[in-house]
Amino acid sequence: MNRLFRAYLDSSLILRITLALIAGVALGLAWPAAAMVLTPLGDLLLRLLKFLIIPIVLCSIVVGINQSGRDNLGRTGSSLLVYYLLTTAAAMCIGLLVAGVLSPGTDLDLSAGGSVDVPDNPGVAQVLLGIVPDNIVAAMTDLNLLGLIFTAVVFGLAIARLRRSNATSASANALYHGIEGLNDATLTIMRAVLHYVPIGIFAIVADTVARQGTEALTSLAGMIGVLYIALLLQLCFYSGLLVVARCRVLTFWRAARSPVITAFATQSSAGTLPLTLDAADRLRIPRQVSGFALPLGATVNMDGAAIRIAVSAVFAANVIGVSLSWTQMASIVLVGTLTSIGTAGVPGAGIVMIATVFTQVGLPIETVALLTSIDALVGMGCTAVNVAGDLVGARIISRFSGATQRAQATTPDPASG
Repeated sequence: MNRLFRAYLDSSLILRITLALIAGVALGLAWPAAAMVLTPLGDLLLRLLKFLIIPIVLCSIVVGINQSGRDNLGRTGSSLLVYYLLTTAAAMCIGLLVAGVLSPGTDLDLSAGGSVDVPDNPGVAQVLLGIVPDNIVAAMTDLNLLGLIFTAVVFGLAIARLRRSNATSASANALYHGIEGLNDATLTIMRAVLHYVPIGIFAIVADTVARQGTEALTSLAGMIGVLYIALLLQLCFYSGLLVVARCRVLTFWRAARSPVITAFATQSSAGTLPLTLDAADRLRIPRQVSGFALPLGATVNMDGAAIRIAVSAVFAANVIGVSLSWTQMASIVLVGTLTSIGTAGVPGAGIVMIATVFTQVGLPIETVALLTSIDALVGMGCTAVNVAGDLVGARIISRFSGATQRAQATTPDPASG
């Protein structure tokens, strides 16, 4: 038994995750009742990952700011904004192009969709106000990542300023080193949690397949197929960006496999954040870049969601038998790009984004109901692309930033495969 456990620990993480994914699909299809019994094992993985989010976000950003300085933070932030806008717009265009060529939804009837409750769009002003939490504890309880990032940036800048003052440098340095030690402790715990990831993924995938069944897959197979083709093209687009930035593409994707597959299984960019940061360490992305870029990207960078909006718009147009004009498609790209960033952290954000774009271009909201039956299957691929896009952005920005990795970071942990 000990030998088997040791073999499990010594094997590659990506191998364990891949086998867990395959086994989960097989169990979910062959024995749905047993798959649903395993639900607590999947819930435990999600709890473990969420357990690490707050210390990772707060500590990594504070440490990153104090290592890189205020000016570097500003350059990183502005570079990220440009990257997010460009890649999200590209994702919208790819989704429209693929859906326009393959035309999903032409054989479906709107009456089959039923009805769906669409959450209200809070508007840009409300989203921006939500970045500043009125209660830090509440921001932690609600896992408000934008609020946590704001808190970490503000305290990180304050600590950096105090460290430069002769009167307060001693206490500020002591505080900083304490946070740095907590950050290292968090990363140590994260490496231990990585060993449980394959087990949790097996349970999550088995439960998802068992509950989703094959009915939704077969009834809307065309829509799902078109979406995944567009998602694959977006991954090819990322590879092109890496080539232009003179980054090693194969090395990047080898390191990115674990967080991307985990995001696919869990459908959570934020929940996958510990693994994404681990992959960034293995890619030697400086902590002052990854510690800020990846938590922010997990919240506002949603290229997979942008593709979903574009494909859903063409799908809805085909269902009701109309063609989208060039003006409507341009509007979808513009509104979809801004909406996919502007609704970050909003409950039911996927529905909000689609409903907002549909309203803008005059498509029936009722078609959203047709898409709810495949929400899990669609969300898995979109979340995986979201995480891949975050990591690509951090890698490219670190490539051009001239920053260097801290000496301590790192020989890959055996668990990281």
